[in-house]
Amino acid sequence: MSIAAPTAETRWRCTLCGNLTRFDVTRSAKVVEYLHFDLAGESKVEETEVLAETIESVRCRWCNAVDQVELVARPGAEEQQDA
Repeated sequence: MSIAAPTAETRWRCTLCGNLTRFDVTRSAKVVEYLHFDLAGESKVEETEVLAETIESVRCRWCNAVDQVELVARPGAEEQQDA
């Protein structure tokens, strides 16, 4: 079961305990990274482009529930859309 990522208008909420702030997220991503190597061979990621990303599961950190997270509106999101 996958869940959509939060947006500017939505956020996650655990349906069991009401948690809005702490989640463990398992996701898969396909990315292209630009690596810069120094002369000693140490690398540093300087650019990352996400080609595809899937959220596989979300676990609530408060009650440990798995896949019990829903998207809900952020406070004031409706007011921002009307403006």
